[in-house]
Amino acid sequence: MSGEVLAQLMAQAAREGADLATMRAVAEEAGELSATRALTRLGLADAQAHADLAELRALLDAWRDAKRSAWKAVAGWCVRLAGALLLTGLAIRLGFGEWLR
Repeated sequence: MSGEVLAQLMAQAAREGADLATMRAVAEEAGELSATRALTRLGLADAQAHADLAELRALLDAWRDAKRSAWKAVAGWCVRLAGALLLTGLAIRLGFGEWLR
């Protein structure tokens, strides 16, 4: 939507006599300035920002892998517990307790 507004404003400026190349340069500089301000406010304008973001991505990937592994472990233990309970129930039902006495 903002791209349409910018295009309309540039067309209007061209109709009113402004140089289109100048208007494009102003728009580009304004965008660059806005991006720089936004990155500065987020604390990502320094030279270490790229490394920091790469490290954050690696930490997020590790966290996701850990969560996935934890859920798999919980599911595995639940299946083992259910199997053990089933076998215990079958053993009691079939009278294997009497064999031990």
